[in-house]
Amino acid sequence: MAGSDSVRTLVSRLLEGEVRALARAISLVEDGAPEAAAILREAFPRTGRALVVGLTGAPGAGKSTLVDRLVARYRSERRRVGVVAVDPSSAFSGGAILGDRVRMQEHATDPGVFIRSMATRGHLGGLSRAASDAIDLLDAAGFDPILVETVGVGQDEIEVARAADVVAVILVPGMGDDIQAIKAGILEIADLFVINKSDRPEADRLAADLQAMLTLAPEDGRPRPGVFRTVALRDEGVPELREAISSFVTGAGAGQRERRRRDRAEARFLAVLSERLLGRVLETAVRSEGINAIVEEIAGRRIDPYTASERVLERVVIR
Repeated sequence: MAGSDSVRTLVSRLLEGEVRALARAISLVEDGAPEAAAILREAFPRTGRALVVGLTGAPGAGKSTLVDRLVARYRSERRRVGVVAVDPSSAFSGGAILGDRVRMQEHATDPGVFIRSMATRGHLGGLSRAASDAIDLLDAAGFDPILVETVGVGQDEIEVARAADVVAVILVPGMGDDIQAIKAGILEIADLFVINKSDRPEADRLAADLQAMLTLAPEDGRPRPGVFRTVALRDEGVPELREAISSFVTGAGAGQRERRRRDRAEARFLAVLSERLLGRVLETAVRSEGINAIVEEIAGRRIDPYTASERVLERVVIR
């Protein structure tokens, strides 16, 4: 694809809800294609309307099954649903499992559901670099809600909160999740706690531990997270969870949703700015000397990273 006319045509088709155009646009953004910025620039005025729901938890918590059940609920309301499923990447090959399409076969042929698996590509925050851009493109294409399922990697899941209007942390009885949940990162991002597979005998203890933890948590002005039980495989508790999500964003969490959207705007601005500045530095200041030469100097202990960075920055000309 080349030229502004081609970009406008693609975005125009995307805004009409054409799935093939949406898939193509997300691929270009995820690959960092030259057209990516122009696509996002054209689509951005039509974003900000969709409800973004983040679901996170340890591997094996049943996130994908729960997402599948929530999708079915929203589809029964004739809503177009987007799913961004972030899978782990191999540290060696860069490849990803990308298994969520397999786990959500029921919706694979439904034109009202768009499922996109994305690789973290080594990003420890659970969300790939392009996931927020994919959410924007789904939003612009008319998908609402957008469910974001992320890799369970512990405290770094704070990035989910930056991308979502409401965050559900999924726990499973008998897997040590009571200890995991107490970790500050998970506690801070949860708007809702979901005890999935709650037909297990340890569910009562986990629910009691969560309630005790929430009672002891310091007041920070946020509404206290509710605790919900589900058995996703049998669709038990899913209607109540769907209602809790709706109630949160229209009630107790309404003000928090607006603050979170502002925080998200700031985080994305700084991320894009950092990426662009780094690209400019590499292009203008490092090109002549070569990054490999600088790395060799640092590895050989002939210069420290701080001095090397300062030396490069002295040659940077921002245009």
